[in-house]
Amino acid sequence: MGNYIYELKMKVRDYECDLQGIVNNANYQHYIEHTRHEFLLSAGISFSRLHEEKIDPVVARLTMAFKAPLRSGDEFVSKLRLKKEGIKYVFYQDIFRLPDMKSVLKSQVETVCLINGRLSDCELFDNIFAPYFDR
Repeated sequence: MGNYIYELKMKVRDYECDLQGIVNNANYQHYIEHTRHEFLLSAGISFSRLHEEKIDPVVARLTMAFKAPLRSGDEFVSKLRLKKEGIKYVFYQDIFRLPDMKSVLKSQVETVCLINGRLSDCELFDNIFAPYFDR
């Protein structure tokens, strides 16, 4: 999977690991969510400002395929690309361990927008994301 439009480097913290010494599976969802939020900020979109404007992007479906574990102190890069399908914004997000770029996680996050509490197309996102959409 190529054509990434955004990437964020991070490092595993001790408390994110389980008794086996590997990152607990739930933390990968935090990693990819943080990446999406940072991507939005880089595109000039503030989550809190959206909510104030009654625009609430929400996750509708999430799939994650675990390829290799991360351990305490590991550095990694979280990458994403974006596609529009109907009213859904689909984020394809992959995590790679650094420095060897070993594939750690492949995920797909389908998001939709609630505008004034109703499922709706989001013209704001369509305009801002247009240059990023994977074709």
